[in-house]
Amino acid sequence: MLVDALEHLVRGIVAHPDDVHVRSKPLRRGTLLEVRVHPDDLGRVIGRSGRTASALRTVVKALADGKPVRIDVVDVDRGR
Repeated sequence: MLVDALEHLVRGIVAHPDDVHVRSKPLRRGTLLEVRVHPDDLGRVIGRSGRTASALRTVVKALADGKPVRIDVVDVDRGR
């Protein structure tokens, strides 16, 4: 559910919605959601001073019902 919600939100922000991929990884404490977007859209997802990314984290944490969730925006060019 969280993956679908985050993917829907990010697709509404970017110019290349077909290149949006969200992957969920279980961690010892909680879940990691990795967001991958087209390199041209990276700035849109992060936003000025990280405001957009922060807002996305706030919405997803509200949907998580108190479970720990971490969201990382992955730079595809760096291959991380």
